[in-house]
Amino acid sequence: MTTLRKFALLAGCLTFAGATYALAQANPPQATPPGLVQVVALDECDPVTFNAALGPDFCKNVAVGAITTLSDLFAKAAAGTPDPGWDFEPDTLHIQKGTTLSVVDQGGEPHTFTEVAQFGGGFIDGLNAGQATVPECAGGFGNVAVARTRILQGSHVEITGLKKGKHLFECCIHPWMRVKVEVK
Repeated sequence: MTTLRKFALLAGCLTFAGATYALAQANPPQATPPGLVQVVALDECDPVTFNAALGPDFCKNVAVGAITTLSDLFAKAAAGTPDPGWDFEPDTLHIQKGTTLSVVDQGGEPHTFTEVAQFGGGFIDGLNAGQATVPECAGGFGNVAVARTRILQGSHVEITGLKKGKHLFECCIHPWMRVKVEVK
């Protein structure tokens, strides 16, 4: 390759790089909103057993592989060893004041994301492993405050305005699903 061709190729590359940089500066990518943190609700409900007991289309799990039957869910919870596939991720958060929590239900059935003073049992006795129902979960969905914290499959809820300090959230249906949030 001649020196003139090399120089022309180099000049073309620099021109392209400069145009790309200028275009990127004119149209910067959309940034994630500041102070947004995601929490994901997960479960492994078995559509056959859950829907037979709770109604058609209650469990909308599309997972292939490890699933939990309704009877196994109750048996594991009663034994004090709840299914680890039913969880909020992450379990612990350290955030700045003003951060929004976006809680997304990626499981097959509904959950709640209810703030409680202390972790404890939910509103379904058979899933509480002997723990008393915490006051914030009492009454189940008949309690408007609990109903407002429900998250349906594939949906999300945003939690805003958390004050400095420690906040505890649990699912009032599956009370071992818990998140500790420390706001600084």
